[in-house]
Amino acid sequence: MRYTSFTPYDFVLLAQGLGVSLALFLATSLIGLVIGTIWAVIRFYRVPVLTPFIAFLAELLKNSPVLVQLFLVFFGLPALLKINVTPVEAAVITLSGNTAAFIYVIAVSAIESIGRDQIESARVFGLSRWQVLHHIIAPQAMAFAVGPLTGLLVNQLQVTSLISVIGVVDLTKIGNILNLRTLKPFIVWTIVGGLYYVTAKLVALGGAMLEKRLRAHTAWKGL
Repeated sequence: MRYTSFTPYDFVLLAQGLGVSLALFLATSLIGLVIGTIWAVIRFYRVPVLTPFIAFLAELLKNSPVLVQLFLVFFGLPALLKINVTPVEAAVITLSGNTAAFIYVIAVSAIESIGRDQIESARVFGLSRWQVLHHIIAPQAMAFAVGPLTGLLVNQLQVTSLISVIGVVDLTKIGNILNLRTLKPFIVWTIVGGLYYVTAKLVALGGAMLEKRLRAHTAWKGL
């Protein structure tokens, strides 16, 4: 192997790796948000069979290492089901499921934070369970959940660094390639860590701004 110094093209590679990490982060966060919210709604309606199954699945996903889940999807499923799973597909499946499990917990806590008196009053006035969920619970639950959700998203952004071990050419993978080529680990990993830090701070800032607006809106509404 020929060891060389940094070149301007290395910054292009870092930008591409960051783009891959962000794309997977946004995609899996959105998928996890949808799935986790659906799970929480199912729990709210106390659907037989599904409710305990979802609770068990969420516990399993959030209490087992993400790297183990990633290996299970990438290596285990193809061997068991005789199918092909690409590194990107394995990353999407694993990170989406893991995110959904934590969002389910956050959503359930947010729903349960709403006073029972509000729900009972709404039912007295003839609102259906769907109307109660849409007009009474959802606005307050969203304001409650934004803070924990922001913390979760910052953590999940950092978790994306694990997908490099199965061959996804993300920011961490690019950092590893540059480290092997330049033999300057302190500089390479400082840059990679700095990019993750800046991105995480932007996510946290966006979450704080959204939380402030939602809380101001609910306060104005008298909720």
